[in-house]
Amino acid sequence: MTKVAFHTLGCKVNQYETEAMEKMFFNADYQLVEKEDIADIYIINTCTVTNISDRKSRQFIRRAKRNNKDAIIAVVGCYSQVSPEEIEGLEEVDVIIGTSNRDKIVELCERAKNNNERINIVSEIKYEKEFEEIKVDDLKEKTRAYIKIQDGCSQYCSYCIIPYARGPIRSRDIDDVINEVEKLSKSGFKEIVLTGIHIASYGVDMNDKYMLHRLIRKISEIPGIERIRFSSIEPRLIDEEFMKVLVDSGKVCDHFHLSLQSGSDSILKVMNRKYTTKEFEEIVNLIREYMPEAAITTDIIVGFPKETDENFQESYEFLEKIGFSRLHVFKYSPREGTPAAKMKEQIDGNIKNERSAKLIELGKENTRNFNEKYLGERVQVLIEENIDEAEYMEGYTSNYIRVRTDFDIELIGEIVEVEIEELNGEVLTGKVII
Repeated sequence: MTKVAFHTLGCKVNQYETEAMEKMFFNADYQLVEKEDIADIYIINTCTVTNISDRKSRQFIRRAKRNNKDAIIAVVGCYSQVSPEEIEGLEEVDVIIGTSNRDKIVELCERAKNNNERINIVSEIKYEKEFEEIKVDDLKEKTRAYIKIQDGCSQYCSYCIIPYARGPIRSRDIDDVINEVEKLSKSGFKEIVLTGIHIASYGVDMNDKYMLHRLIRKISEIPGIERIRFSSIEPRLIDEEFMKVLVDSGKVCDHFHLSLQSGSDSILKVMNRKYTTKEFEEIVNLIREYMPEAAITTDIIVGFPKETDENFQESYEFLEKIGFSRLHVFKYSPREGTPAAKMKEQIDGNIKNERSAKLIELGKENTRNFNEKYLGERVQVLIEENIDEAEYMEGYTSNYIRVRTDFDIELIGEIVEVEIEELNGEVLTGKVII
């Protein structure tokens, strides 16, 4: 049996798309093996958010060829979409696909092998108008299912290459999403995570600004689905009407990942973000009004061009004020092809390190303060896996706190009540209440 291995970099959307491509090969009678194994075909699903992402992709391309010099190497995804000529310059690569036409992956790999042919089908993504249907009806993850509902982004933040890699907004048909969720529910999934490149834009290309509202309502009516979660969401989507939809569904998780990126209004403007800190704070307050236990997490970039000491202090104080339950801190890295990379006022690496360290420490303090509130409380936990050689079980609350409890393999996939006894780092520990 012909063997195929995948290596995936980047976001949850990439991971979803990899699982869809794996299913295509499985249906074509290929054997799926691990990326470190010797395979006949290697698929590298790439990310291009940073130059480091590009380098990691090239490293694995070379490693795959060393594993089997006769293997077919296919490179797909954002890096090959943005830099197809660069990928074509790598002699190890046989097939190049961008962020569309991935439904042809099996056919193209077989053609390259049978005809000893190099193939590059990367097309101009900016002309794409339709959502590409690549479906996942059987997932490796057996407790939480990621559902891709849209592709593309039209925000053009000054630091981001993704609009050039993913193209314009394309929304997935609601009925198609519902059909996939229904199948996953019948397979035992209780939690659905809605994901995409910019899910707040869902429906915008169809002139339907309430399309996401309707999708949430429909998913909440599917028997067996007990939780609906967003992977990440644009702050400006959230208003009172939207929050009412979430609460009325009774199933949307009280966890919101809102990418702030900076707590300084002047830097937000340079980043071409479309809100102010005042507007962001009002959104956070609205969420907490409707969902008092909500965990609000965020991404922050430090050392962005033009970020002065004063700007950083503004950002630090804003983060303190909001009290995020988790901070994901990134040191700015220039991405070739974006406006920010051309800005003259680049920040010294040592300053980036200092600022990053301060925010990481603040983030740890915030997380500890948020989690400590649950000591002695009872929480609902979706048990997902056993760890430490089957000594414990772990899962997540609706507001995405990791919880550990005693081992019981039959609990995997079940939502149980846990009484919290202690906090170990960022993990709550407790006992299941029968």
